[in-house]
Amino acid sequence: MSDTPDSAVRTYIKQHRGPFLEDLADWLRIPSVSAQPDHDVDVRRSADWLAAKLKETGFPVTEIIDTPGAPAVFAEWPSGEENAPTVLVYGHHDVQPAAVADGWHTDPFEPVVKDGRMYGRGAADDKGQVFFHTLGVRAHLAATGRTAPAVNLKLIIEGEEESGSPHFRTLVEEHAERLAADTVIVSDTGMWSETTPTVCTGMRGLAECEITFHGPGQDIHSGSFGGAVPNPATEIARLVTALHDADGRVTIPGFYDGVAELTAEERALFSELPFDEAEWLDTAKSRAAAGERGHTTLERIWARPTAEVNGIGGGYQGPGGKTIIPTSALVKLSFRLVAGQHPVRVEQLVTEWVAARVPAGIRHEISFSAGTRPCLTPLDHPALQSVARAMGRAFGEKIRFTREGGSGPAADLQDVLGAPVLFLGISVPSDGWHAPNEKVELDLLFKGVETTAHLWGELAAAGRQAA
Repeated sequence: MSDTPDSAVRTYIKQHRGPFLEDLADWLRIPSVSAQPDHDVDVRRSADWLAAKLKETGFPVTEIIDTPGAPAVFAEWPSGEENAPTVLVYGHHDVQPAAVADGWHTDPFEPVVKDGRMYGRGAADDKGQVFFHTLGVRAHLAATGRTAPAVNLKLIIEGEEESGSPHFRTLVEEHAERLAADTVIVSDTGMWSETTPTVCTGMRGLAECEITFHGPGQDIHSGSFGGAVPNPATEIARLVTALHDADGRVTIPGFYDGVAELTAEERALFSELPFDEAEWLDTAKSRAAAGERGHTTLERIWARPTAEVNGIGGGYQGPGGKTIIPTSALVKLSFRLVAGQHPVRVEQLVTEWVAARVPAGIRHEISFSAGTRPCLTPLDHPALQSVARAMGRAFGEKIRFTREGGSGPAADLQDVLGAPVLFLGISVPSDGWHAPNEKVELDLLFKGVETTAHLWGELAAAGRQAA
């Protein structure tokens, strides 16, 4: 356990709650929408605002890092202690588009506090979860009497996450030496619920492709030529049908090679979570669960690789009929990957599988988007246990573990820096990320502050023990 007195942390946070919320509201007023060029100046303004606030917090190094797209913010605060571990915090300062016409009850860029919640675009995703680190490190210092954190603390806050982080990996590669860390903390995630605090241990990776089948040189009459020449729409349908077997497993040879199987302990921990499948189906607007046989729903979305058809089309799509054999048809596929898989290898396997299934008379094209690697931190990793202890001190109860079914740039940090990635987030599903009336629960926001106030001492103590 760290040497941060819990009561002193809570007292400091309570004393500074008001100014902290005023500052956060000020930041949320900046419409840093990276997806809309009209807001480029606002994304720049958001980066400048954060850099200035981090300097005010006490970080001796704060810097704007320009990219071919939106600017990122880097900050560093050395511990001053020999052999102190280095921790890098990741988050993002850009936000999703938002307008009152989308269904907001208030102006999305004029924050409102009501019923213990702060409403505003970015309140949870991700400005609120970035900003709690500023008050957390000050509470850590105040409670311990230190003049610098117990760890060498670094922050990298990007400005293009909501636009797919197109330049983030290059940024990490170019600044790998400055970003080098023993542990990466990602504060762009959430918890299971308000009453079940959890720590996420990993995210799935992603590979995406578009496959086009070309048949006749133009649309042709299905009466004159149907049944006598290959139909690209039919062949695309056959390709999709062949993607899974009767047990819901992906049929691409080699697809499961190296996949990290769930341990009995991990399966037991998943089963401890208060999962209501009927409620989950309601959220998914679906009528039945499906997927790989032999795995629960949570296991399927967190720890198993998948292949999904994201779009399929070809031929006539208008009203009524048009009796043709279309000239072409296409399908868009995405593959969620788990630990042990690599997007480049999966792309190779998919390419070979498709090529082997193209019939005579069909020409095909396949193109891939930039892939994302999965990341996973073992349950027994000392740094993960430090996060769980810090969070347990803040929440006063047992912390459980989850994974994230989606994908994100965290894997680039793990891949390039070679450091374990840990997830510290306090957002809950009702916060409405990317939706109208996004909000953050203020009690949970300050639990995040309290967690970070404990975390730096916990990680320093774990580092000393390991040494």
